[in-house]
Amino acid sequence: MEQHESTTTGSAPEQVGLSFLTLAYSLRERVDQRTTATAGLSLSRTKVLQVLAGRGALHQAELAAFLGQAPRSVTQIVEGLERLGMVARTSDPEDRRRKTVSLTDTGRTALRAAEEAGTHVLRQYFGRLEPQQLATLDTLLAHLDVTLTGDKTG
Repeated sequence: MEQHESTTTGSAPEQVGLSFLTLAYSLRERVDQRTTATAGLSLSRTKVLQVLAGRGALHQAELAAFLGQAPRSVTQIVEGLERLGMVARTSDPEDRRRKTVSLTDTGRTALRAAEEAGTHVLRQYFGRLEPQQLATLDTLLAHLDVTLTGDKTG
């Protein structure tokens, strides 16, 4: 594991935040590289398949809303997945402009491989922490998540 120079010289929130962002970006890159090499799926594509696996077929606009992304960005991802046979798009019988996206068997298989690859990377790094360290980190991340969620709604 490559060592990152700490950007913190104390515990100022912005310094800790910058260290967190740097580390999160590096970890995301490693997971993305592994899922792409193993399953041919970037994290963006994997996330689309995860939403479809969990929620079932969705209109593209609904899929974009669940992902928190612009509809055009999601359309590009879906088009790529469709070319690979991982999703199928069908026209809505009441409005042919609306497309429903569903996961195919090929997509399910690729999703399982991508999730296994991502899990491998996460275990590789987080598995080095002691159980108490993991519990503390989990508590801190949950607190940050509540703060971020409150900022979005408030």
